Amino acid sequence: MSYKDFINQIAARNPGQPEFMQAVEEVVETVWDVYEANPRFKKANILARVIEPEAVHTFRVAWVNDKGEVEVNRGYRIQYNSAIGPYKGGLRFHPSVNLSILKFLGFEQIFKNALTTLPMGGGKGGADFDARGRSDNEIMRFCQAFMTELYRYIGPDTDVPAGDIGVGGREIGYMFGQYKKITREFSGVLTGKGLGWGGSLMRPEATGFGCTYFAQAMLGTRGDSFKGKTVAVSGFGNVAWGAAIKVTELGGKVVTLSGPDGYIHDAAGLNAEKIEYMLEMRASNNDRVEDFAKKFGVPFFAGKRPWEVKVDVALPCATQNELGADDARTLVKNGCICVAEGANMPSTLEATKILQENGVLFAPGKASNAGGVATSGLEMSQNSMRLRWTAEEVDQKLQHIMNEIHSACVQYGKGPDGKINYVKGANIAGFLRVANAMLDQGVV
Repeated sequence: MSYKDFINQIAARNPGQPEFMQAVEEVVETVWDVYEANPRFKKANILARVIEPEAVHTFRVAWVNDKGEVEVNRGYRIQYNSAIGPYKGGLRFHPSVNLSILKFLGFEQIFKNALTTLPMGGGKGGADFDARGRSDNEIMRFCQAFMTELYRYIGPDTDVPAGDIGVGGREIGYMFGQYKKITREFSGVLTGKGLGWGGSLMRPEATGFGCTYFAQAMLGTRGDSFKGKTVAVSGFGNVAWGAAIKVTELGGKVVTLSGPDGYIHDAAGLNAEKIEYMLEMRASNNDRVEDFAKKFGVPFFAGKRPWEVKVDVALPCATQNELGADDARTLVKNGCICVAEGANMPSTLEATKILQENGVLFAPGKASNAGGVATSGLEMSQNSMRLRWTAEEVDQKLQHIMNEIHSACVQYGKGPDGKINYVKGANIAGFLRVANAMLDQGVV
C-alpha cells in the first residue's frame, strides 16, 4: 500500500474530522519510510493500530445553572494509546470542542508523552462548555456533573487527566473533590492539583518554560541564544505567561500577547509588572488583551494576530492553526529565525513547510510544548512516592527532559546537510518508542 492509499483509507474511516486528519498526515508522512523499512511493524499493522484510539467515551453532562435551568453539554474522553503507560492528557472546556479536535490532541499526545521518556500513554478529553459569563458556582456544578460521568473511566494507574484550555487549578479542584466524594479515594487521579493537596510546584509555568528551554536549545545549534532577541508570543493563558517569564529571564524581549479580540504590541517589552497583571486578568476570567493595552498604554490591533510584527523568534502559544501560510511568509520576510510551538498544532501544514523551506528553525508542539505533560508526569511521580520536590528540583528535571527531547529530535531529524528537521525527528523518535512497546505486548 502506498502512503497516499493509506491516508485515503484513514480519511474514509474518519469523515468530517479535518484537525485529526491534519495531525495524522503530518506524522505518517514523516514516519512512513521508517515504517515501510521495518517488516515487523508492517506485519503487526502498527501504524493503523496507533492511529485508531483504544477507546472513545462520549457522555451527556446535565447540570443546573444559577437560574434553575437545566443545561446539557457533551463530554468526551479519548483513551488513545496505553503502550508505554496509563493514558495521560488534558481536559479542554471550550465551545469548539468536538471529536475531531480531541482525537487530534490525543493522537499528538501519544508521541509527545513518548518523547518525555516518562511512562505515560496518550489521551485527551473535555466538553463543549463555555465558562465565559458563568458564575463560580455554575462552573463548580458543571465540573461536578462532568466528573460524575468521567470518574468511571479514569484512575491513577488507568488514566490521569490534566488541565488544558478552560481547565485550570479551580476546575481541577472541583473535579478532584467530586472524584474523591464518589470513590472515597484520595489518589493522584488528576494533575495540576493545588499545592496544598498533591500538586507540583512549577506546573502552571511548565509548558511555557519548557517551550522556551527547547527554543533556547534550537538557537544553540547555531551558536545563538535568547539574549537580545525580540520575541512574539501569542495567547494569554498559562503557556504565554510561562513563556513570557522565561524569555525575559533569558535576556529576550517579549513584545506581543494575543487573545480572542486581537493582539497588543509592546515595543518596550514585558516586565515583571506586566507579567503579574496577566495573572490578575486571568484570575478574573478576562482574556481581553485590549484591557491590557489600555492599562499600559500600548497599541492594540483588533481581530488580528501578532505574526505581522518584526521579531527574531515566534512562540505561538494560543490554539490550533493560529499561524497560517501568509503568517509564515510574513515571519520569513521579517527575518524571524526560530518558531517553537507552545500550543498544540498552532501552525498549519502549509505554514510549517514554508518555515522549513526558508531555513527557519521550526519545532512542532509535540516536542516544544511537552514541558507541561512532563511536569504532570513529575507530579504523578511525587504523588506515587508521597513526596514533594522543590521548585528548583522540578525546574532542573524539566530542563533535563526538554534537552533530552531536543537531542532525540536532532538524532532522528538531522539531514546529510546538517539541517535539522524537528518535525521528522520528533515524530520518528516518539513513534519508535510507542511502536516497539506495542510489538512487545502483542496484538491487543
